[in-house]
Amino acid sequence: MATAGMRLLPQIQQAALTREVCSYLRQNTRFYIPDCSKHVQVIKGETEGLYGWIALNYLLGGFDHPEDHRHGKGHHTYGFLDMGGASAQIAFAPNATEAEKHANDLKLLRLRTLDGSSLEYKVFTATWLGFGVDRARESYIKTLEEYYEPFEGELPDPCLPRGLRITVDGNPATQSQPRKPTLLGTGVFDECLRRTYPLLGKDKPCQDHPCLLNGQHVPAIDFDVNHFIGVSEYWHTTHGVFGGKGDKAYDFATYQKRVKDYCGQDWETIKSKVDNRDEFEMKIAQEACFKASWLINVLYEGIGIPRVGIDQVHSANVSKGAVENVKEKGFADPFQPVDKIDGIEVSWTLGPMVLYASGQIPPKTYDDRFPVGFGSNEPGIPADFQFAGSTWQSSQSQYNNGTLVDTESDDWDLDADEIIDKAKSNSAAGFFMFVFFLLVFLYFFRRRDRRMRLYSRVNCFIRRTRRSGGSGLRSKGSHGHGGLSGLAHKVFGSATAQSMGSYERIMEEGEANRFELDGNGPFESSIDGYADTNDCGRVGRSSGLATPKDHLGRFDHLVSSPTVSALDRSGLVVRTDSRERLTLMPPPLGSSGVGRRSRAGSPTRLKSPLLSPLQEA
Repeated sequence: MATAGMRLLPQIQQAALTREVCSYLRQNTRFYIPDCSKHVQVIKGETEGLYGWIALNYLLGGFDHPEDHRHGKGHHTYGFLDMGGASAQIAFAPNATEAEKHANDLKLLRLRTLDGSSLEYKVFTATWLGFGVDRARESYIKTLEEYYEPFEGELPDPCLPRGLRITVDGNPATQSQPRKPTLLGTGVFDECLRRTYPLLGKDKPCQDHPCLLNGQHVPAIDFDVNHFIGVSEYWHTTHGVFGGKGDKAYDFATYQKRVKDYCGQDWETIKSKVDNRDEFEMKIAQEACFKASWLINVLYEGIGIPRVGIDQVHSANVSKGAVENVKEKGFADPFQPVDKIDGIEVSWTLGPMVLYASGQIPPKTYDDRFPVGFGSNEPGIPADFQFAGSTWQSSQSQYNNGTLVDTESDDWDLDADEIIDKAKSNSAAGFFMFVFFLLVFLYFFRRRDRRMRLYSRVNCFIRRTRRSGGSGLRSKGSHGHGGLSGLAHKVFGSATAQSMGSYERIMEEGEANRFELDGNGPFESSIDGYADTNDCGRVGRSSGLATPKDHLGRFDHLVSSPTVSALDRSGLVVRTDSRERLTLMPPPLGSSGVGRRSRAGSPTRLKSPLLSPLQEA
């Protein structure tokens, strides 16, 4: 998530940068990023402030133990103040009166505790782009140049230590740049406060009262119950070169005195206390006075924080025990800068993690079913609702009398949207791969002989499988055009039937090898158990006809049957009788072997002792 530094760029440049970042993460890390627009994005300043508010109150325990943080009027949360280099944010929960009056200006935040109970807060959050210390410094330099224009040379700067000379870019001034204006520090802090005050934009028109900075509307802050915690520059500027790191609590009177004492020194004295070899520390020392003046103006002239030690602060009507719990760290004061809470650095980046973890907790009852996230202050799920990015939902979860019952032992915490996004991202590639392999398949099998070869191998494999299963005679459909054979007949044409070796009656003409039986014929079907299964390899490579083997044990009924002459039908030899029938029948007396063969080339089948000539009764 990118913040103010990216928000300063035009939208086109923002999109280009986020696209490059996402591409790098996908190529060089193992992060699962199905959608770049969701996982690499520039967030709004209001969202950044709300995340910071969540992180702060989570670390302070305001969510889990509200009884330990009672500020009065039913209020137990803390306001969040953040200032970086480019922007500043504020987030707080107004009191009940202001929340009702400015309901449309608030964000509805929904969380869930470990026991599944739902928590809802109505939070106001605002951001001021350009109000970070670095951008404010740039605006301040421009006002100096405009004030002394067309003066060339040295510009008196009350926000720099006395005697310090630097360029408007913040670099040390040199003699080689005589024509460029330089800043000469005068070290007058009160004048610095006066020069930085106009940058607050308090004179800007306010369209919706009340307003704070730059004419921007903010609900009235009740400092009796609204206590603010400042992070980032609020901490570094109050506890940096001005000391105060050992203080238990911050107070304005002490801080203001330290600032005036520091900024009233000449630069050589300050420089002697800083390591000259550390450019970063030198830069901090140069800019400390401006940052202090800017922070004081924002806090006390812009937001209106009461000056502890100077202004009279009304104490809230709270119990003494509740005050003592937070007063040790100064959290009962209107403003307190912090860096860490219980050893954990306070940062807005913790906020989205708290939201994500909260979204994985199943709701306790049906009334707690609304998802975790934030959006407009409307009942239910607003149209602009931003979900936590996680889910507790289980396909077997049900409610029984208002209580959640999980009928499965497993809790599914995968986000369904991420799964759908992943499927969408892979669908195009999968489609093109399918089309590619389909075209390759069609190209390879465009020729009929290749299709026949593939079919023969598949058919042989199926036959072997049937034989290994110990099946007996094949089903009736295996000899016709049912099943795979019928499909092949339709796909490959009539030639398939011939290659299957369909049984034919012997006609008068043709050569002997034409009338040999195929291994797929009815006789071969009955003796598959005796045949060598390796014969399948010849299917499709020969003519499709194979000579049957001399296993005649299955034809005993033909041998033992009464002798029938081939001349039984009106004394004529029927030439259309099957070859097997003519071969197995002994010639009638006086026939001189007529009808025993269809031609001289037919093979002799009487070599088996089982087929010795039959004797007449």
